[in-house]
Amino acid sequence: MVTRTSELKQLQKLYESAGNQLVLLSGTARSEKERLITDFCKDKKHFYFRARNISGTEQLQQFKTQVQHTYDIKLQKDSYDECFTRMKSGNASKLVVVIDEFQTLLKNDGAFFESVLRLKNRQLYPGPVMILLANSSLSFTRRTMADMLGDGYDAIDSVVELKDFSFLDIVRACPGYSLYDTVCVYGIVGGISAYLSRWDSTKSVKDNVCHLILNPYGALFTEAEDFIGTELRELSVYDTILYAMASGNEKLNDLYKATGYSRAKISVYLKNLAAFDVIEKVVSFETGGWENAKKGIYRIKNPFIRFWFHFIYPHQSELWTLGTDDFYENYIEGELRSYLTPYFSKVCTEYLELLNRVGKTPIPITKMGTWIGKEGTIDIVGMSEEGECVTGICNWEKIRMMYDDYQDLLYAMKQARIHAKVTYLFSATEFDVRLKELAKREPTLELVDMKEL
Repeated sequence: MVTRTSELKQLQKLYESAGNQLVLLSGTARSEKERLITDFCKDKKHFYFRARNISGTEQLQQFKTQVQHTYDIKLQKDSYDECFTRMKSGNASKLVVVIDEFQTLLKNDGAFFESVLRLKNRQLYPGPVMILLANSSLSFTRRTMADMLGDGYDAIDSVVELKDFSFLDIVRACPGYSLYDTVCVYGIVGGISAYLSRWDSTKSVKDNVCHLILNPYGALFTEAEDFIGTELRELSVYDTILYAMASGNEKLNDLYKATGYSRAKISVYLKNLAAFDVIEKVVSFETGGWENAKKGIYRIKNPFIRFWFHFIYPHQSELWTLGTDDFYENYIEGELRSYLTPYFSKVCTEYLELLNRVGKTPIPITKMGTWIGKEGTIDIVGMSEEGECVTGICNWEKIRMMYDDYQDLLYAMKQARIHAKVTYLFSATEFDVRLKELAKREPTLELVDMKEL
């Protein structure tokens, strides 16, 4: 199990600060925010209410009932003001008021947030209070929340966003796994909390995939379309586009040819998918070599969605006729290592980000990306505010990284018009002797092998 230590510390720091706080906690339906809330509220005086998809009138009645049950009281008035007024901590400690999935409440009753603001401003409850408004709808968070809260948005003291876990978090959660196995987890289920909670690191990657994903009764068997359907409609269109992308069609024109949809229609659907972090538009890092760079391409960002549409979606018939073990061996096992290549690059990027965070990079990196050229790619480009750069390439598949790979990088850097203060060569395997000797003589060349990672 992976724990949200940093977010828990962030909430605790807010709780310990003076005065009242209004905090927004946002994630996705797979972020398992409820576990974080439970851990945070442990040993604290708190009130918890989870809003439902019901009318505003019925929501208030449910809220009122929860207050009566929690505090063993009888409320006379039907109002949120009355509910908040009757809450209590029982001592001088700060009371934590949690309204989970608050977006469903806000949509049907604007008076609710007005009462929340009065609660924060000590108009309803005399003691110290921390109000935690939690939601798991990306559509609400990114598209409508600010407008619905209006001027009240300025009263929010902090926003805590539950992001996906990093590769380092997965390493800690799977201590018995090799680098290859851990990259497999990263490339199959990503850093999504709900998926990692179901992954059993005492079992092999194959056993987990067969049990969780390939088994019709597995916890993640229907997850790909469930995930998309949570926020989007017209699944047949989205599935068609995602399958085309998973098959290697990365440009708008390629998607047009593969799907038969108009470019205008594809653009709209891609925009919707990007809004919910399912896909992303990848553009080359900003350098002087634009004439040698490819235009923006589209890639599936969500690892689980990409895994499903690449390996499983095109073989649905075989999935139902073969056993899970046979399906894995026939359609996944042989291609998996090659498929994971971009995720190893992400691992290396995270490694460099971590070095930068602790001040161990030659320059303070303020932005990072990839340069995608017409004749080569630079996996990692990092730049400081002053324009100084570091670069890196990543070897995942080859038995060892060769000197020629380094020469290819130098050529790509010339095309991108990048001069690097330090160049990092990452390899999941080994480096050839010539590279090792060169690194001893060149202080601007860093070799990072599997042990470092």
